[in-house]
Amino acid sequence: MQIEETSLPGVLKLTPAIYKDNRGAFMETFNLRAMAEAGLPTNWVQDNFSVSKKNVLRGIHYQVKQPQGKLVRVTHGAVLDVAVDLRRSSPAFGKHVAVELSAEDGATLWIPAGFGHAFLVLSDEAGFAYKVTDYYSQEGERTILWSDPDLGIDWPAVASGAIVSEKDQRGTRFGSAKVFE
Repeated sequence: MQIEETSLPGVLKLTPAIYKDNRGAFMETFNLRAMAEAGLPTNWVQDNFSVSKKNVLRGIHYQVKQPQGKLVRVTHGAVLDVAVDLRRSSPAFGKHVAVELSAEDGATLWIPAGFGHAFLVLSDEAGFAYKVTDYYSQEGERTILWSDPDLGIDWPAVASGAIVSEKDQRGTRFGSAKVFE
């Protein structure tokens, strides 16, 4: 597994070795020993999975109560995955990183607790699987407006016609969002 740092401290891209032959392909999508050696969490409490159509945009989500670290990957299709640093004490506070994830390359993105998370589906459909380090907390859940100009996220042109849930359309502006100290 190849591990690359992104432009945000703590957000890592993990790319597995993919073995292909005339039957198809094989890759290891999770290895506890490799996670521990990389200094990543080894205690996961929940696996989540969603399927979304092209142009669906989910996020920017995070939890102020029971903050979650997320290990995200695409099982089929492709997405633009975005992490936003919401740690006020971080030199990267308010900055984001955008990484294209696809089933083709099998890459995984590690997003630590203290970050907001969003993704936009680029393919006709995408399966999105992720492990989390803490349980879902409805009372702790928060959403920042995905299109907030203060964040400067350069969404692809398709985002202008994005399919966004009512909850995400009502997201809080970054400047007034509750963040992490």
